[in-house]
Amino acid sequence: MIGIENVGIYVPNYYISNYDKKDKFEIDDNFIKDKIGVEQVTRKSINEDTSDMCVEAFRHLTTKVDINIEDVECLIVCTQNPDNNGIPHTSSIVHSKLKGKESCACFDISLGCSGYVYSLSIIKSFMEANGMNKGLLFTADPYSKIIDEDDKNTSLLFGDAATVTLLTNSKNSWFPRKFLFATNGKGSGALHNNNGVLEMDGRAVFNFSATVVPLQVNNLLKEIDMKLDDIDLILFHQGSKYIIDTLIRRLKLDKEKVPIELNKHGNTVSSSIPLILEQSITKPINRILMSGFGLGLSWGSCVIEKRKKE
Repeated sequence: MIGIENVGIYVPNYYISNYDKKDKFEIDDNFIKDKIGVEQVTRKSINEDTSDMCVEAFRHLTTKVDINIEDVECLIVCTQNPDNNGIPHTSSIVHSKLKGKESCACFDISLGCSGYVYSLSIIKSFMEANGMNKGLLFTADPYSKIIDEDDKNTSLLFGDAATVTLLTNSKNSWFPRKFLFATNGKGSGALHNNNGVLEMDGRAVFNFSATVVPLQVNNLLKEIDMKLDDIDLILFHQGSKYIIDTLIRRLKLDKEKVPIELNKHGNTVSSSIPLILEQSITKPINRILMSGFGLGLSWGSCVIEKRKKE
């Protein structure tokens, strides 16, 4: 059975402070801290591309686990802002930079805020169906490529980051218990790329998230005969502090179980959940619920469990 063994991360060290934009956008400290919850956003360097960010995340992973790239049989990159407009696929570029073996399956997945949950199900199923033992799932969606820094709706929210999740059949892994997915394509215009510039209807995205996510979370728990009290940690996509606070209220969650960690880097799209997961899987807990939602409009949730020692 394939599960999550470890996670590597990369957060660029260049930041733009939202406090420096208060006059420009006519906002105050309360809006920054309590509504969007983003004090600064990260930006990749001009010379960095999506694949470079993936490589940096892998380098961090190698400081935590002993991994030989020659053992990797599957390499997937989840991004909607790839190298070279997607030709060739970014996973093949990452494979080249890491000097992976030829008998390694590589492909990209084009998903945004729900991308980590979707991609986790895909790589787990793909590896198990093909008898693979070691795979890498990368997330890297540098929205700085398409953000208008003069747009209040997007420039204050989105930051750049990358992660890589090591999936193996190790007995020490976290194993997905159940996935649920959904899509509302009719609402996709709420967040879209308009001729190379990201545009977002923040109110529409909020209304969507606040409505569908609680329903899916409750349905997921019902299907696996669990209650919220059975979950040790809940990792929501870090869309904004206001969205997460709303989900906490509507699901009547214990705030201590729901990390909000976008203040220092912003909404990093498909990387937002694994950025928190990287810290969480070493804690003395047994069950984590993850829920990603946004672009598409798309949403997906799952529960992962720490495998009990035999």
